[in-house]
Amino acid sequence: MKYLKTGAEEICFTQEDFSLEQTLQCGQCFRWRRAASGVWEGAAGGLVCRIAQEGHRFRVTGVPLPVWEEFWVPYFDLSRDYGKLKARLAAHPVLARAVEYSPGLRVLRQPPWEALCTFIISQNNNIPRITGIVERLCLSFGSPIAPGWNSFPSPEQLAGLCADDLAPLRSGFRAKYILDAARKVSSGEVSLRAAALLPIEEAREELMRISGVGQKVADCALLYGLGRVECCPTDVWIRRVMQQFFPQGLPEWILPEAGLAQQYLFHYARTCPGALDRGE
Repeated sequence: MKYLKTGAEEICFTQEDFSLEQTLQCGQCFRWRRAASGVWEGAAGGLVCRIAQEGHRFRVTGVPLPVWEEFWVPYFDLSRDYGKLKARLAAHPVLARAVEYSPGLRVLRQPPWEALCTFIISQNNNIPRITGIVERLCLSFGSPIAPGWNSFPSPEQLAGLCADDLAPLRSGFRAKYILDAARKVSSGEVSLRAAALLPIEEAREELMRISGVGQKVADCALLYGLGRVECCPTDVWIRRVMQQFFPQGLPEWILPEAGLAQQYLFHYARTCPGALDRGE
C-alpha cells in the first residue's frame, strides 16, 4: 500500500491485488453497502468506513489515519502480499482459474465476536437473509455510531436477553445459539482470545463448546475473525470442489494457507457459471 494523501478528511492510497467488490461480495461479511455513487460504506468494531475505488486507487473518507492504520488496514488484510500468495496458489490449475476469476479478493480480518455471531446466523441460510438478520440485530441491540449505523451488539449486551427478545430478528432456531454464544463469551467460559492462540484442533474445540457451533462455523470464526488462515471452512460448495478436483484433499503445500485458497475456490464455484463442469 502506497499513500498518495493522508489528511484529516481523506486518505488516498494505491494497492495492487485488491477489489472492494470481489472482497465485500464473496460471502464473508454482511455489513457493507454500495451507494449509487460507487462508494462502499460499512461498519465493524464500532467504527464506520467509507471507501471508494478506481482501478488501483482508493479513497477513504471520515476515518482518521491512526484508526485506518490500527483497525482498517488489518481488517482488509492490506499488509499481506497477495501477489506472492496468488503466484503460489496458481501452481495448481484449478486454483489458477479461481485466482484469475477474482484476482482482487482478500480474506477479511473481522472482529472475532462479530465473525462468530454472524456465522452462527449464517447456518442453513442465504446471504440476503443473513444480511437482514444482522442488520436487525444491530438496529435492535447495538448503539448508534454514525447516521444510519449502529454498532454490532457485544456479547454483554446480548447475554441477558431471552429468545422472545430476539423474535423480531426472525432468526429462527439460531436465536438460542446466538444467546448461548453471548453468555459463554461474556462470562469467559469460551475465550476468543485463547482460540486465536491455541493449536487449531483445540481452538475448534473451544468454540464448539457453544451450542449450535459445529466445525464449519468454528472454522469460519477462526478464519474470518481470528486470522487462522490454515482453517478451511467446508460448506456444500467446497465439498463439491473437493469431490471433483481434490478427492485426496488439498495439496500439502497449500495447507498453511488453506483458508485463503478456500475463499477463492468458494467464490469461483458459487458464482462462475460452469466452474464445476471443467476438468483440471
